[in-house]
Amino acid sequence: MNQQSPSEVVIDVSGLEPPEPMVRVLEALDLLAADGRLRVLIDRQPVPLYQVLQRNGYSHLTSARDDGRYEVLIWITAPV
Repeated sequence: MNQQSPSEVVIDVSGLEPPEPMVRVLEALDLLAADGRLRVLIDRQPVPLYQVLQRNGYSHLTSARDDGRYEVLIWITAPV
């Protein structure tokens, strides 16, 4: 996990087999500051993650990248 700034953490889970990407994202979310952002790079759209995020008070924005991967920006929207 690479800390990019005090408020944004970037993790690259591309190429990992399930459930490892989900595990790493959830671990990173546990360490995220209340005003922080988690940027996830992944090689497939993480559809199962979206429901977990919604249930736990997070919002996300997903965008497709030119390199074929997805970038998911996650932030806290409700007390967890």
